[in-house]
Amino acid sequence: MNPLTEAIGAHPGLVNRYPEGMPNVGPWEIILLLLLALLLFGAKRLPEIGRSMGRGMREFKDSVAGKDVDDEPAELPRPTTSDTTAPARERDPV
Repeated sequence: MNPLTEAIGAHPGLVNRYPEGMPNVGPWEIILLLLLALLLFGAKRLPEIGRSMGRGMREFKDSVAGKDVDDEPAELPRPTTSDTTAPARERDPV
């Protein structure tokens, strides 16, 4: 056994293999990633990509929560009072 795991009393698979922790992502890294996305996809496509990602995350959240769009009953169309039938045509003589 590893002396570190014996000293900590942890399971050998749970000990971090790397001496340093994960680096923090600061504001400069986020700005760099946003500029890179702007260069790759263009200003016109970024809103479309964000909208589709938001829609996908919402669908995923609803599926995990157990919500389903099919569970809700569909609304029936309201009957209209106006006459929507075509007027009767006169027969043409042959």
